[in-house]
Amino acid sequence: MMSSLIAEKFTTFETALGRCAIAWNATGIASLQLPAESDGDIRRWHHRRVPGAVRDEPPSEVSMVMDAAVRYFRGEPVDFSGVVVDLRGQSDFFARIYTMLRTVAYGRTTTYGALAATLGAGPEAAREVGVAMATNPVPLVIPCHRVLAAGGKIGGFTAPGGAMTKLKMLHLENAQMPTPKAPSAPSSTQGTFEF
Repeated sequence: MMSSLIAEKFTTFETALGRCAIAWNATGIASLQLPAESDGDIRRWHHRRVPGAVRDEPPSEVSMVMDAAVRYFRGEPVDFSGVVVDLRGQSDFFARIYTMLRTVAYGRTTTYGALAATLGAGPEAAREVGVAMATNPVPLVIPCHRVLAAGGKIGGFTAPGGAMTKLKMLHLENAQMPTPKAPSAPSSTQGTFEF
């Protein structure tokens, strides 16, 4: 489900990993594009996410978020939990997911299933959490890169660069990631094949 974002203005800015874009309105930050590989990525973000937004100079509140993002992508620990975001257009469940996710601190990770359980939903809701992550309007501020698949697998990521961008962000944070379990050795009653 793609939300109907209300973004009036946007701008772009450079980081150590590439050009980002940010859109806002009088309520708060409505959308953020993680570092893009090309200007085409920024144009697609603008067309898909915030088509009505016009380029403008950011107010001080937005400039502070941009500066924090620049520091983050240089490898500095940054806390975005106080950034005001505008989640209008999101379902109540998605808004609850995003609010809960904002409590996952820098350098920490969680899983789709753990987020669902924290919200009192069963394991079947993990898929819905995944959809919320894929449509997160304000990645980094709402740290969807900190959500892993079961077993510590990296999972998907819809930002430019896909899962590699997610890995870069987790490495910037020196995130503690669970070690996937090694496959168990075959029992002695199982035969082996040599190819």
